[in-house]
Amino acid sequence: MDIDFVNGFLWFVSFLFSTTVHEAMHALAAWRLGDPTAYNGGQVTLSPAPHVAREPVGMLLVPLLTSLTQGWAIGWASCPYDPLWAERYPRRAAVMAAAGPFGNFMIAVGAFVLVRAGLELGWFVAPETVSLDSLVELTQGPSYITTMLSVLIVQNVFLGTFNLLPLPPLDGSAVLTGLVPERHALALRNLSRNGMMSMMGLVIAWQIFPMATDPLFSLVLRLLYPGSSYY
Repeated sequence: MDIDFVNGFLWFVSFLFSTTVHEAMHALAAWRLGDPTAYNGGQVTLSPAPHVAREPVGMLLVPLLTSLTQGWAIGWASCPYDPLWAERYPRRAAVMAAAGPFGNFMIAVGAFVLVRAGLELGWFVAPETVSLDSLVELTQGPSYITTMLSVLIVQNVFLGTFNLLPLPPLDGSAVLTGLVPERHALALRNLSRNGMMSMMGLVIAWQIFPMATDPLFSLVLRLLYPGSSYY
């Protein structure tokens, strides 16, 4: 398989930025809602340094390796929080959990607006064939600018949606605990603390999420090119 290393590196840069925003949004929401744990750890920031320092393998090594060998990035990150605070304020903890995926969707929307504006102004054109990293091209030909915008849209739609799956240890599980009655929330929190259940949750998530990628990509294309034959 031929890998475009420049495109792969753009996937890595997008992942690093997107994950930094994701974790910073968790940290900001927790701080504003009464838990200063991540704030005290220096993670209410868009600098990737403190987030990478916390998860160097998941935020740097693995995504860089997969980007340059597979052509797309995979990895993980985490944000510290006070579990006693989460127990006491489950709805606040749910908002904190939802803030990370919300950050991803904000990035996707921002990149989408730039692409739509470029199409309207005639700077961008629709490519003959679309792919995950080629939703649009410059009028004068392919460009790494449009590649980055394409990756930012697709990667953040995927990241935000994946993290909202209601399975431990994903954010969606914590969001769910803030929406259900306390007796069910307690059971969900206990499951999330169980390392084996979290591992099973990740395995299940990786098994079911690929079934959502094509519909999500088609949705992006429908919004970007209404009435086209891409989907």
